[in-house]
Amino acid sequence: MVEWIRLIDISQLDEIQSLSFQEEKGVAIFKHSTRCSISSMAKNRLDKGQSNIPSYYLDLIQFRSISNEIANRFGIQHESPQLIIIKDGKAIEHSSHNMVSPSQLLR
Repeated sequence: MVEWIRLIDISQLDEIQSLSFQEEKGVAIFKHSTRCSISSMAKNRLDKGQSNIPSYYLDLIQFRSISNEIANRFGIQHESPQLIIIKDGKAIEHSSHNMVSPSQLLR
C-alpha cells in the first residue's frame, strides 16, 4: 500500500524539488480529481500497489493553485489524474488517465 504524503501547501513543492536531488529514483506527485471516476480508478490502482519512492498526493479540486504551480514549475500540461516523477528538480516522467500505473512508483 502506498503511504501518501498529502500535498496541501505550495511551499511543499520546494521540498519536493530539493528531495528529488537526494532520492536516487525520484519523487512522485499524484494529482487526483475527487470528482472524476477515471481519477478514482487510477488512485485505486495506485493504492493497491507499493511505492519505492516518496509519493505525494494532491487533491486538485481543493488545492487547484498548487496544481497550477506544478504545471508551471515543471513545464507539464495539467491533466487529471496525473502521475509525475520528479528527479533532480525536473519532471522526468508523467502519465495521465488510464496510463497511470502502480509500476511507475516501483522505479
